[in-house]
Amino acid sequence: MASRAVWKGQLRLSLVSIPVEIHSAKTSGTRVSFRQIHGPSGKPVKYEKTVPGVGPVESDDILKGYESGDDYILLEPEEIDAIKLETKKTLELVQFVGSDEIPPIWFDKPYYVVPTDDLAQDAYRVVRDALRKAGKTGLGQLTMRGKEYLCAIRPCGDGLLLETLHYQEDIRSADPLFSDIADEPADEELLSVATELIDRKSAPFDASNFTDHYAEALRDLIDRKMKDKKTPRADRSDKESEPRGENVVDLMDALRKSLGEDKGGSKSTSGGRSSGGTKSTGSKSSSSKSSGSKSSGSKSPSSGSSRKKKAS
Repeated sequence: MASRAVWKGQLRLSLVSIPVEIHSAKTSGTRVSFRQIHGPSGKPVKYEKTVPGVGPVESDDILKGYESGDDYILLEPEEIDAIKLETKKTLELVQFVGSDEIPPIWFDKPYYVVPTDDLAQDAYRVVRDALRKAGKTGLGQLTMRGKEYLCAIRPCGDGLLLETLHYQEDIRSADPLFSDIADEPADEELLSVATELIDRKSAPFDASNFTDHYAEALRDLIDRKMKDKKTPRADRSDKESEPRGENVVDLMDALRKSLGEDKGGSKSTSGGRSSGGTKSTGSKSSSSKSSGSKSSGSKSPSSGSSRKKKAS
C-alpha cells in the first residue's frame, strides 16, 4: 500500500523554501488487532456518542467544551480552524543543536521528510548534506492534526528524518521518583562483575535481532484456533457496512542572501516569522497547502441551536 502524506508544506531555511511531504515512519498493519464481540449474540460491539437524557447524537451537533468551574466554554469548529499559524504550511528551521544533545526522553514519533518533486531535490540535498557535515539537528515547529508540534530534523540515509519532540511541560520530573534511591557508590566488586557482563554483551545495534514475542505467540494461538473445528466462531455474513476509517531560483543566490541576513542580525531564532521575501525552490506556493492541519472537530453544526447545547 502506497504511503499517504500526513502533512504537506514548505521546509524553510532562512530564504530557502523546499516543498516537502511528511510520511509516518511507523507501520500499523503488523500488529495483531481484535474486535470486541458480544458473547451471547456473536455480534461486534459498537460505540455511539450519546448525551444523558437525549440519547444518540449526530457528530455535526457536537462542539468542543472547555471545563471552567461549573460551566463549559463552548467553541465552534470554525473558531478553532480560524486560528492562524504559519506552521500549518511552513516548517522553519529556527535553531540547530548537536545531534547528540537531545536526550532520548524528549523524542516522540518518527516521520520521513521527502521532497514533493524533482525540482525540490537540489535544495533538499543541500540541507541534508549540510546537516550531516555539521553534525547538527535542526529544530522547528509544524501544525498537523489540530496540534502544533516541536520537531527535530536530521539526516537519515538518503533523506531526512523528522522526530516530534515533547514540550517541556509534557515531561514530568524524575526527582520525586528517584529521590528515595540512596546516594551511595556501588560495591566495587559487584560493579566490576556487572561491567564485565555488559562488555560481553555489547554489539552494534540491529533492530532485526529483536522480535515481539507476545505478538508471535498471539498469531500462533490464532492459527491453532483457526485450524481447530471446535473453536467457537461468530458469523460475519450479516455484518452491517462499516465506515473505514515556481520555478527553480538560483539556490546559491538564496543561500548567500540568507547568510547576509543572518550577519546583519535581522533574523531572530526565537521562532519569529518573516512576512515576506521568501523564495521557493520548488513548485508553486499552492502546493504547500497543509494536508493535516485541520482540527479533529472540523464539521460545522447542522443548525444554530447546537450553539446553545452544553457539553456533557
